Amino acid sequence: MRYRIGMIIEGRITGIQPYGAFVSLDNRTQGLIHISECHHGYVDNIRNFLKVGQMVRVMIIDIDEYTGKISLSIRCLEKAFDFSREKRRPGFNHRKYWTNKHVQEGFKPISKRMSKWINEALEDIEKKKKKLLTRY
Repeated sequence: MRYRIGMIIEGRITGIQPYGAFVSLDNRTQGLIHISECHHGYVDNIRNFLKVGQMVRVMIIDIDEYTGKISLSIRCLEKAFDFSREKRRPGFNHRKYWTNKHVQEGFKPISKRMSKWINEALEDIEKKKKKLLTRY
């Protein structure tokens, strides 16, 4: 079977390390589920989610064309956590974030300072040139 990115296949966990789990896809092919790809959210210990010998359904998310290493993900197949349905505490329903949508500045502050920055950079270059020339 020729493996391709995006394929969803089943495999058996053959080994677990702190950084991820090795999955046998067939008799000759193995892939790795990195700890960050085993579950949505923070995973403290991968052994809390996966066990050696367990059958898992995984998605191929990357294949290194030079080494042939296959990166797998269970997280891609999980339903993402819906933050909009999260129960909120009373009084904390409206979070305020600062935005600059009413400020009509754009790139003006940068353009005002650009010539000064260019001059400072040119001066630094000249100082470095002089230092190099005085060394030799």
